[in-house]
Amino acid sequence: MGGFRVAIAQINPIVGDIGYNASKILDALEKARKCRADLVVFPELAVTGYPPEDLLLKPKFIEENERCVRDIAAREHNAIVVLGFAHKQETA
Repeated sequence: MGGFRVAIAQINPIVGDIGYNASKILDALEKARKCRADLVVFPELAVTGYPPEDLLLKPKFIEENERCVRDIAAREHNAIVVLGFAHKQETA
């Protein structure tokens, strides 16, 4: 019977530095791949860094953060990835 491997990716994101954080996320995903993880879990707001505070009020920051998530999701990881990011909620 095969097991289910879970990787906890405890990275140290920098608030507001989405490019740096994306690099750390991709590095952690590569390490998890080498360990044959089936599930990789990242911290809350791993993409934006925590706490993003006023950065969440800047539309370009939210767009960049969402683009980063799409770029990461478009890659093949061979694992389920749980990744914290900021999402703009549309109001009715």
